[in-house]
Amino acid sequence: MNTIIVFNFILFIVFTLCFAYQFFYMAVALLCRPRRYQAKNNHKFAVIISARNEQAVIGQLLDSINRQKYPRELVDVFVVADNCTDKTAEVAAARGAYVFSRNDTRRIGKGYALNYIFRIIYSRFDDRKYEGYFVFDADNILDENYIASMNAVFDRGYRIITSYRNSKNYGDNWLSAASSLWFLREARYLNNARMILGTSCAISGTGFLISDEIIRRSGGWCHDLLTEDIEFTVDNIIRGETIGYCNDAILYDEQPVTMQQSARQRMRWAKGFYQVFANYGGKLFLSIFKKRKFACFDMMMTIAPAMLCTLTLFLVDAAAFIYAAAVGDPMLYDLLVVLLQAALGFYALFFLIGTVTVISEWPQIHCPAYKKILYLFTFPVFMFTYVPISIYALFAKVEWKPIVHKPMANNSSVPVVTGMPER
Repeated sequence: MNTIIVFNFILFIVFTLCFAYQFFYMAVALLCRPRRYQAKNNHKFAVIISARNEQAVIGQLLDSINRQKYPRELVDVFVVADNCTDKTAEVAAARGAYVFSRNDTRRIGKGYALNYIFRIIYSRFDDRKYEGYFVFDADNILDENYIASMNAVFDRGYRIITSYRNSKNYGDNWLSAASSLWFLREARYLNNARMILGTSCAISGTGFLISDEIIRRSGGWCHDLLTEDIEFTVDNIIRGETIGYCNDAILYDEQPVTMQQSARQRMRWAKGFYQVFANYGGKLFLSIFKKRKFACFDMMMTIAPAMLCTLTLFLVDAAAFIYAAAVGDPMLYDLLVVLLQAALGFYALFFLIGTVTVISEWPQIHCPAYKKILYLFTFPVFMFTYVPISIYALFAKVEWKPIVHKPMANNSSVPVVTGMPER
């Protein structure tokens, strides 16, 4: 049993060394103001939305696009009605979008839909000379200054840019709050800090802008793993690209409110990270030394150690505990103490991360104050549930499945027409 205790200690040290830099990120984000830019030129963009049976929410996204404080003649909207059986296409067309229906039940996923619409744009709309492409999910809603803010960063030469991902349903329950809190933390304390320090940020699901040059270089959208966003990020960082971040471009996203939906979504993410690690891990690791860019190490930490360390720790400790209980090993109590200390340590870590995020982003979290505080205590529990989900995803066949979304109520407290306050 002493071996197991030592193993736990060594793994804890390795884990700490791997992720200590993120505490530095946190300090940078707390002490330094986000970078802000003024655009000299307004660029021409296309908005791309992949939607599958999203008639309930896509109208609100398109309305928020139509309300943008940016020259409307410089923005066209394309919607892929991907294997839809509802009126998504009709709702989108009624709001002025170019709508194309895709029916392919064999190649399912956002990546395939994106490549489909890029091929249409290049074959039928190439004369529009789009300089960049926004990618959104149908359940998103944009602040009215979103495109103008992203244009300012784009105008400074960044060819891939991500944005501030907020939530339109933070206060629904502890699950939606936990997911929302994680993305707020990712925006403020990862991407914002990376941007301040001049290293590369990471694309996260939705709300990003890609230069036409990047798409043409790749011959379309060629990333179709289960987590096409992180695959796209890793591939471009290996290529030497620096991904930017716009703190003033606020996007509101919807998070799952049932454990079934949340587990299904996170299982897809876990499986997708395994896929990205298997396909790009070797190249990314070598790039740390060849390119000598911190971004390569950062992304390596993103796709590998956390899941591997956690899974290894769980499996080894579980096996050791079962063995000790079966043979009556006197070290059983010591092992139990170590396990409890580890669990409490992880709970305290996530509680600290959540607390710092909630305090700094308090004005951006649109729900009653008591819920902001209450859900801090359930956030670490949510993070612990990743362990069984990641283990199951390691062996299960995981496929992309849609999540049912709901429109935001008219009396919602989410201010979709106000910009990010100074802080």
